[in-house]
Amino acid sequence: MSESSEAENEQWRKTGILRPEDVDLPDEGKLEDNAIAVIECPQKIPCNPCEENCPVGAIKLEDLNAIPKVDTYNSTGCSICVQQCPGLAIFMVEYTGDDKCEITIPYEFELPEEGEEIEALNRKGEKVCIGNVTDTLPREKSVGDTPTLTIEVPREFANIVRSIRRKNR
Repeated sequence: MSESSEAENEQWRKTGILRPEDVDLPDEGKLEDNAIAVIECPQKIPCNPCEENCPVGAIKLEDLNAIPKVDTYNSTGCSICVQQCPGLAIFMVEYTGDDKCEITIPYEFELPEEGEEIEALNRKGEKVCIGNVTDTLPREKSVGDTPTLTIEVPREFANIVRSIRRKNR
């Protein structure tokens, strides 16, 4: 998470919603190489499952209460941190061809089918675009007991889309 002023921090505390500018995305070149973890953990709390379970040590905390930082050059895109985060605050982002990106999100509802068209939502739960489900990981196969799904959306929404709504439900 990027450094913000006290006033900006107070805005998050009042609304509970992070703004896109509050979140650091890795540089575009790295996002084209492979999926990278994006951590949206705004509060210093004693929590470190992401650091403990990263198989390559790409997530570090200065201390138990610190906000986690991702070493984008060591992150392999395995998404174990997404599956392990109890706060559902980690996402994987990867740029793919044709101005698209894939976003892996924790998703604790009934999983959609691969190929299903969905409404992609921002942090406020508002529809921002249409996307497609490209992969799902059910709870039974998750190493952290959190199901995940991967969606493809236009690249311009890489730092905006953070959830989905299934169409016609």
